[in-house]
Amino acid sequence: MTERVTPFNDPAARFHAGRLGMWLFLVVLLMTFASTILGYIVVRLNNGAAFIPANAPPPPPLLLVSTVVLLLSSVTMQKALKAARTGSTSQGGLMVATTALAVAFLGSQVFAWRELWMQNQTITDNLYAWTFYVLTGLHAAHVIGGLVPLTICSWRASHRAYGPEDYRGITYCAMYWHFLDAIWIVMYATLWLGSRR
Repeated sequence: MTERVTPFNDPAARFHAGRLGMWLFLVVLLMTFASTILGYIVVRLNNGAAFIPANAPPPPPLLLVSTVVLLLSSVTMQKALKAARTGSTSQGGLMVATTALAVAFLGSQVFAWRELWMQNQTITDNLYAWTFYVLTGLHAAHVIGGLVPLTICSWRASHRAYGPEDYRGITYCAMYWHFLDAIWIVMYATLWLGSRR
């Protein structure tokens, strides 16, 4: 019996198909985040000063810490991708660092939510608090979802599974992670500007 020949027998073709699939997935996520951020902007503009209660604090300063942590994770992710392309042994440590920074980001988000909660701004109190929790929660949910492939890639990279011939998995992870980083920056700026009276 002869082997069935398809374009995906070629590793390069599989890599390009996988990247295209990842781009399509990111476009869908972009529409989800863009519509959510746009919804926030419309609600904010339509409600004017009434959107922010008199006792509402600005977004927690810990969000700035979260932003720095996420930016650092993008740096380690990019370095891990570069190491994977060359087969460097540093790929494992860099992926573990990226995963640890992702967990640190989520931890700082929890403390930011707690800080707002302790200032009597719960999700049911007002529209200002509700939109804050929904936007940051949506992003956090996608970071949590990203922990699974990050962990798998970290394990594989620690065993030097990636090299010049095959670094697909880490490429797809990097695409997703940089996307989440960019979305967070837009979201953080939106929340910060939207909290100004």
